[in-house]
Amino acid sequence: MTDPMRMTARVEAPLSDVRAALTDPTALRTWLAEHAEVELPGTFEFWGRYTPEGDAPHQRLLHVDDRTLRFSWLIGGEDTTVEIALAEETADTTTVTLTQSHFPDWEVVMAGTSPLGVLHTFWALSIVNLVDHVEGRDLTPKCDFTSTDLRAELFVDASPEEVYASLVDPVAFSRWFGAKVDIEPHVGGRFAMGGFDLEDNPAKILDLDPGRRVQLAWDGGDGVVDTWELAESNGGTRLTFVQSGFDEPDFGAWAGWLGGVAELRRYHELPDWRPLWLSVEVAGLPEGMLTIGE
Repeated sequence: MTDPMRMTARVEAPLSDVRAALTDPTALRTWLAEHAEVELPGTFEFWGRYTPEGDAPHQRLLHVDDRTLRFSWLIGGEDTTVEIALAEETADTTTVTLTQSHFPDWEVVMAGTSPLGVLHTFWALSIVNLVDHVEGRDLTPKCDFTSTDLRAELFVDASPEEVYASLVDPVAFSRWFGAKVDIEPHVGGRFAMGGFDLEDNPAKILDLDPGRRVQLAWDGGDGVVDTWELAESNGGTRLTFVQSGFDEPDFGAWAGWLGGVAELRRYHELPDWRPLWLSVEVAGLPEGMLTIGE
């Protein structure tokens, strides 16, 4: 076990609205989980296909008040602790800070050998959906931990050409994704999460069709394939994102991509867009990988 993982996001809504979304079971079944039961101050549980090891509820409420929710969560054989703390930034904006204990070393996360390793991206996607739910926006598809069909479709209120540009321009990509990305925008070019200096085995761009398609493969072009298909729809873009070519799905990576796509939508649709994330702390994450807070 390393230091706790911690992330803070901003919600454009009053604190009372955010707390209601955190503690109402109907709201939880919208933005967090397939199933949820809440009866404060005794019960806070969620489970189902959108939850890691979600065959049954494995949470136990430890503390709740007007600004804090803390519960234990048995996952990966560890009795972890999750705390969600709210703070009023202004009368109309709230910060949400989530802390997760028992987060493993970054090498374990990348190896995909522990269910604890998916918690960072699981919570990142969940918090983005919490924010969009409270702000009255459409949600991003959740990660289904029971399915090997890694496919998501969503609408982006921007032209296919604009969305395509933000997928191939490294400066734009780094802004909305929150991590440094180096891209050589041509077929056969390299794509490196964290930049070429940090990634010694970058992905390879397999296909570029301006305004229509971006496709890349990992492990130097011989591994998992990520495909973005873009199509004009009602003045915007129908974005279809698919991951294929794997023996076993990497749910942590898939949830990470979905969380990124959620911010891609916000990047294009909010006229006064600013990054949702204020800070993210993950022990062992390579220095210089994240652009959050820059």
